[in-house]
Order: sequence, then C-alpha cells, then structure tokens
Amino acid sequence: MSQTETQSPVQARFEDLLATLEATIAELAGGTAPLEELVSAHQRAVRILAEAQARLDELKARADQIARSIS
Repeated sequence: MSQTETQSPVQARFEDLLATLEATIAELAGGTAPLEELVSAHQRAVRILAEAQARLDELKARADQIARSIS
C-alpha cells in the first residue's frame, strides 16, 4: 500500500495542494514563459497558497481538538 493510500483524504488533499504550489512556483522561477502566463501562474499560486493555509488551519484545529480530548 502506498503512502498516499494510507493518508486521510484531508492529508492527501493538503499534499496535492503543496505539490501543485511547488510546480507553480517552479514555473514562475523559470521565468521563460510569456508575461501573461507568468501573471496567471502567480494568481494561481496565490489561490493555492490561500487554500493550503486554510487546509493547514483545519488540520491544526483537528490536532488541537484531539490533544485536548486525550489530556
């Protein structure tokens, strides 16, 4: 069984977001695309980053809730 198959859907989704964000940042760092594509990639990166931060906040809240329940 792969690591992705053993992760919860929320974890897998967060990992997918990070992978997409990394690919988008690599595209921006390359700097060889036309300006319009770079602007579009930047906008996509901003959206993905916001979604990843929201997902991370959800995961932290869940972890905090679990920690409180076992204390």
